[in-house]
Amino acid sequence: MTTGQLHAAESHAPLMATDYLLTAENIRKEFPGVLALDGVELKLRRSSVHALMGENGAGKSTLMKIIAGIYKPDAGRIRLKGNEISFQSPLDALESGISMIHQELNLMDYMTVAENIWIRREPLNRFGFVDHDEMRRMTQALFRRLRIDLDPDAEVRDLSVANRQIVEIAKAVSYGSDVLIMDEPTSALTEREVDHLFEIIRDLRAQGIGIVYITHKMNELFEIADEFSIFRDGRYISTHAACDVTCDDIIRMMVGRELTQMFPKEEVPIGDVALSVKNVGLDGVFQGVNFDLRAGEILGIAGLIGSGRSSLAATLFGVTPATSGSIAIAGNDVVIDSPATAMRHQMAFLTEDRKVSGCLLSLSILENLQLAVLQDKYVTNGFVHEKELFSACDEMARKLRVKTPNLQEIIGNLSGGNQQKVLIGRWLLNKPRILILDEPTRGIDVGAKAEIHRLVTELAREGVAIILISSEMPEVLGMSDRIMVMHEGRMTGILDRSEATQVKIMELASR
Repeated sequence: MTTGQLHAAESHAPLMATDYLLTAENIRKEFPGVLALDGVELKLRRSSVHALMGENGAGKSTLMKIIAGIYKPDAGRIRLKGNEISFQSPLDALESGISMIHQELNLMDYMTVAENIWIRREPLNRFGFVDHDEMRRMTQALFRRLRIDLDPDAEVRDLSVANRQIVEIAKAVSYGSDVLIMDEPTSALTEREVDHLFEIIRDLRAQGIGIVYITHKMNELFEIADEFSIFRDGRYISTHAACDVTCDDIIRMMVGRELTQMFPKEEVPIGDVALSVKNVGLDGVFQGVNFDLRAGEILGIAGLIGSGRSSLAATLFGVTPATSGSIAIAGNDVVIDSPATAMRHQMAFLTEDRKVSGCLLSLSILENLQLAVLQDKYVTNGFVHEKELFSACDEMARKLRVKTPNLQEIIGNLSGGNQQKVLIGRWLLNKPRILILDEPTRGIDVGAKAEIHRLVTELAREGVAIILISSEMPEVLGMSDRIMVMHEGRMTGILDRSEATQVKIMELASR
C-alpha cells in the first residue's frame, strides 16, 4: 500500500458536511450547443489529495474553472469552509484562498522567474518602486521551502517546459491558499521531476491544504491521491478512497465500458523502405541519426527530455531542415527543406504541442481540418470544392468520434482529446504514406488513447509507415515494431519489439 493509500485509509472516516474544506453541489454549466456539467458534485477534505478522473470532455476542467472564478455556474452552489461563495473573477478566488495551476501554462516569457511569481504583488521600496532585491529574497525563500533549484533572475523564455511548470506550481503555492487545484501538472515533467512534485504535494497536504488533482496517469492516482471522484459526459459518477479500487475499476467507471486492449498492436505485413535516414543531423541539436522505416511499420522513438526526439521529427518534416546527412523516400533522395516539400512527398507530422503548433484555437473544427488539404485535390484553379471538402471533413470527424455538436464549433472549446483527434484527422485527409506522431496521446484520457492506438494500428495495416514518439514507456513498448532510443542528441540504439524492455530502453536513454 502506498503512502497516499495509507493516508486515505486513515482519513476516510465519515465526515459532517461542515468538516469539508470545499464542497460543490448540483453544479450545472452550459455552453452554446454543449451541456458541459449536469448536476455534478465534489467534496474536498482538508489535508487530502482528491483526484478528479474522467475522459476528455467529462467536465473536470470546467468544474475547476468554476471553482477558481473563471466561469460562473448556471446552477448549483459552492461552499468554502462551510460558507457559500460566488466569485466574480479569478482574483476573487485567489483572495479567498483558492489557487489553480492550469494545464496550459500562463507565464510571461520576457519576465524573470521572480517577476512571474510575484506579479501584481511585488514588494515596493520606500520610493514606491519594485524592490527587486526583496523580491529575489522572497523567491529564494519560497524555493528553499519547496526544494526548487532555479535562478529567480532567469527569464522564463529560457526555461524548459518542465521548469516552467515548476514555476507555475511555485507561483500557486506562493499565495498561501487553502485549496490548490492542479490540472495535469506532470504532463511535461520527467520521472525525477514528478517525484519532486509529489514531495511538494505531501508537504502541502501535511500543512492542511486541500489539493484537487486532475490527471490521466493512473500510476499517479495510486501514488499521491487519498480519494478520487469520477466524471463522465458532464455528470458525476462516484467517489471512492484510492485504497478501495483497482486501475481497471477506475477505467470502467470513466469510460462506461471495458477497455479490453489498451495497445491493440497487430502483426501486419511489413513492406518496402518508405523512409531512409542516413547520418542526419542538425547543428547543435542532434547528429548521426540512421534508420530505415518501412511501409506498415511503427518505429517508436524513446528518450528523456532533451534527447532530441522532437527536434528530429521537426527536421524530417522540414520545419528545421537538416544541416547534414541525407533523406530518401521510396528509394529516391530528397531534400526536405520545408513542410510544404514534406507534404508533397506525402508526409504528415502531428506536433507534440497541440495548443502552440497544432490547433488554431479561434477557428472552427472544419477550418482546422481543412488546413492541410486546401492546396490539394479539393481545389481547382483557385476554387474550393466546398461540398466535397465538407463531406470529407464530416466523415473524418465521425470516423474519429470527435465529440462536437457540429463542425462549426470553435476548436478551442473542445477537450484536449477531441482537439487531438481533429489534428490527426487533418493529416489523414491528406492520405499520407509517412506519418510522424510526436506525443499523440499526451494529456488525453484512457478512452481517447485507446481510440488513437486503434487508429494507428489500422493505418499500419493499410501500409502507412509510422514514427511514434512518446514519453510514456508502455505506449512505446506496446505499439512499436522497433524502438529507436536517443540520448542528448545521439541515437544510442534500436531494439526489436521482441527484445525491448523498459530496463533496456532506460539504459540506452541514459548513456
